[in-house]
Amino acid sequence: MEQSPTLAFVRQPPMITTDYVSTYLGNRFYPLRPQIDQVAIEDIAHGLAYQCRFNGQTREFYSIAQHSLIVAALVPPPLRLAALLHDAAEAYLGDMVKPLKVLLPEFARLEEQVTELIAQAFQIDFSDYAPIKRADLVALATEKRDLMPHSTERWAYLDDIAPLPEAIVAMGPAHAKEQFLAEFARLRKALPVILAA
Repeated sequence: MEQSPTLAFVRQPPMITTDYVSTYLGNRFYPLRPQIDQVAIEDIAHGLAYQCRFNGQTREFYSIAQHSLIVAALVPPPLRLAALLHDAAEAYLGDMVKPLKVLLPEFARLEEQVTELIAQAFQIDFSDYAPIKRADLVALATEKRDLMPHSTERWAYLDDIAPLPEAIVAMGPAHAKEQFLAEFARLRKALPVILAA
């Protein structure tokens, strides 16, 4: 009996042609063996600005970069740079939806490794993560209200989280990237002052 073309395709082993991610600036980021010299803030800003939150299932385009700006604005000044970069690994690895991430612990481990590398590259500390996580949930509650009007089901982890009073006005990718880079530069410049206080 002759094998169907579809079945033959499914049974073939996967073919990996490259083991790196090509970035906006032309860098090569090797996810399985990331190195500190492969990390560039413009690649991060660009990647986050051109990726939509919630796998694109939003009322309008809303970037991870804009989400990061909101989270950074909600934490105390010493934590703002870490908050701005809390999702930076997604610029290199993509934003995996939560149900899949739970099923793929190896991906979560890799994301953690890349996050640690980014922390080293920009000399930031993620050890005081509770306020960043809280701000992340406030942003999430606001995003659910403003950007996912048909998602009316209960998200239990938001039960005690109040959204922001003001509505989110979504930025286009180019604007989000510009704002992200400007905030990064401002926070880096302010860092010595914050550390000295």
